[in-house]
This record gives sequence, C-alpha cells and structure tokens, in this order.
Amino acid sequence: MSDLLYSEIESDLRASVREVLDDKAPWTSVLAGTEKDEPYDAALWRAVAAQLGCAGLPVPEDLGGAGATWRETAVVMEELGRSAAPVPFLSSAVIATAALVAAGERDLLTRLASGERIAVLAVPFSTAPGDAEATVRAEDGAVTGAVTSVADGMAADVFLVPAAGGLYAVDAADARRTAVTSLDMTRRLADVVLSGAPARRVAEGTGAVRAGLMTGAAMLASEQLGLAERCLDDTVAYVKTRYQFGRPVGSYQGLKHRLADLWTSITQARAVARHAASCTAAGDDGTAVAVAVAQAHCSAVALKAAEECVQMHGGIGFTWEHPAHLYLKRAKADSIALGTPGRHRAALVALVDLPPA
Repeated sequence: MSDLLYSEIESDLRASVREVLDDKAPWTSVLAGTEKDEPYDAALWRAVAAQLGCAGLPVPEDLGGAGATWRETAVVMEELGRSAAPVPFLSSAVIATAALVAAGERDLLTRLASGERIAVLAVPFSTAPGDAEATVRAEDGAVTGAVTSVADGMAADVFLVPAAGGLYAVDAADARRTAVTSLDMTRRLADVVLSGAPARRVAEGTGAVRAGLMTGAAMLASEQLGLAERCLDDTVAYVKTRYQFGRPVGSYQGLKHRLADLWTSITQARAVARHAASCTAAGDDGTAVAVAVAQAHCSAVALKAAEECVQMHGGIGFTWEHPAHLYLKRAKADSIALGTPGRHRAALVALVDLPPA
C-alpha cells in the first residue's frame, strides 16, 4: 500500500520551492510574462532546475542527479501548479527525463539533470500514454516529418523525436519551429518541422516514449492538485473579506456548501495523485491503473476549482488584473494534456477488464 503522507524531506523540499516561487514568480510577474515573446522564464528555470537542483531529482547520482524519486518530483510539480510557473519542468525534467532514463541514455540525461539543457518529447501535448503515433520517418541518420502542438517546443534545446524504429535526439537548431497561439500562455505550444535533420537514436521501440508519457501523466496530476489547492485557498481568503449586505459573502450557506464540496474533491485528488506518484516511483505493476485514475479525477477537480475561483471572486475574478484567469487557462489546458479524462477512463476500463456498458 502506498504511503500517501508527505515525508519530512518532502515537506522541506516543498518549503524551499515555494519560497523561490513566491520570490521569483508572483502572479503579477507570471501575468506580465504572458505578454512577452519569451517562451519561458529563464531566470526562474535556472533557480528551480539548477540552483535548487529540482531538474535532477529522479536522476541517479552517478549522472549528476539527486538520486531521489518521482515522489519528490511530484512535490515540486504541486508547487509549480500553485503558481502556474512558466518553466519547462514537465516537458524536460519529467517527460524527457523519464524517457531517457527508460532508454538508458547517459550523456544527455546528465545535461538535463544540471538544468544545462532543455529536452522536449516531440509529440502533440494532448497525446495520452500508449497513443503516440510516429509522424516522422528516420532514414540514414536523419529524420523528416512534422509534429504539431508540442509543449515548450520553442524552449527546447533538444527534441526527442519518436520515429519508426525508435526514439531519436535532434538538435533544436536543426528544426523549424513555429509558435502557436496557446490557451495557456504560461506553457506555450509550437509546431515542429524536421527536414532531413541529423539525428541520433537513443532508444529502440516505443517503450521509452510510453515511459515518458506515463510518468508525465502521473506528475501532471500533482500539478493539477497544486493548482486546485491554490484556487481553493485564494477563494476562501477572498470570501472571508468580501462583504455584501453587511456580512462576509463566505458566511452564506450556498457558498459554504460549494467550498466544502470542493475541499472534499481536492482531498480525494490529493490521495489519487500521491498514489500515482508513489506507484511511479516504485515501478509498481499497478502504475498504469493509478495514473488513469489520477488523471481522470484530478483533471476535473482542477478545472472545477478554477471555475469556482473565477465565479466566487465576482466581477474582479473576470478581469485581466486578477490571477484567476491564469489558473483557469492552465487547468483547462491541463485537462486536455496527456489524454483527456474521458481517454483515461476508457484506458481504465481496459486495464481492469470491465465489461462494456
């Protein structure tokens, strides 16, 4: 049975990451960044990935990592979700790193662990584990093809490209990238075109790609948990201080019930997200089931929490000058990323061998 409680080390890690994010990524800075052309916050990335060493948490110590597990990485993801941080952590430090660990790649993994390089798995961001279809062909040490809607594609130094025969590493400078107008401007998408780009095969088959996407889906649940918790905290704080008809709006029973229901859903989300992270860290046989359950639940909870945050803040919650829209856009984008809740429920049916309805 998974231990769903946070260890002392995990709690200390959370405090350190939150302190950095509060200092370097307040919501005003995140909002300002959405209006700039930079694909991510480079200074914040250096602080989180390199200075705190979070990019190397699940990487073995002999490769320059911390030798920790995906449980610790999940804690970081929760905090990044709370702030909607504009950094390529999910893309590089989770999905690409997990794929390279599964592939047994060493040189590139060492550079990712130090935060020196950013690698991105070149698949559409909506791709669920097990659904990756190669749209790129490999021939004579080069790859040719196109991939749409790649998360953090403009931030990448290296693309990990699934193609017939395996997974290939391609220098981003050899690809043609086009920024896509993204719903969530804190995690931007790009279309990637490869025309005979030099490539090095780092893995055979599809196992490494599946491992990267499965781990990404597990860690995304933790990000959704952190986002939902932030929405609830901000909403509760607001309804305690917003007065109408001479009393705090939070004292009205209708809002109390909605907030209580949301708190219950978030508590459940914490359990399934922690279970998915623990199974992923342990390489448990039930990881696929745990991830499907976590994504099916946490996606909906994060979106609901963000919607309630907007609505219960009233008029101010609908303005550009309030962070609620940042959380709503991140929640909606996350609900599509790495498989929709419906896709994960369908996967769960097959995994546990449920009879058709």
